[in-house]
Amino acid sequence: MRMFRLFGALAAAVALAACGSAPQLSPEAARGQGIAKDNGCLACHQSGTVAPDWSGLADSEVLLENGSTVIADDVFLRRSITEPGADIVAGYTVSMPENDLTEDEIDAVIAFIREGA
Repeated sequence: MRMFRLFGALAAAVALAACGSAPQLSPEAARGQGIAKDNGCLACHQSGTVAPDWSGLADSEVLLENGSTVIADDVFLRRSITEPGADIVAGYTVSMPENDLTEDEIDAVIAFIREGA
């Protein structure tokens, strides 16, 4: 009986640990995570206090400073990266700096935003 309790407790601990683990990223998204980290993007986009948090952003409805709303699809995400001042998200006044990411790097960052930012 004691062995079953021990096994049950161990199984429960493993199950709980698995629930809290980070999602497995595709190689492209993992590369995008590295690019975002190396370029300082995560310093502002992880907390949501300085810039919009990327967690759950992909395909969500976003309220812009001008009162309109957009869907954060790949077109919006790409434009936000390549033209940081084009669509200002409501509630954020800090201007995102220009960047020199390549199209390939932008694709990888978008994959990261979609999969697990």
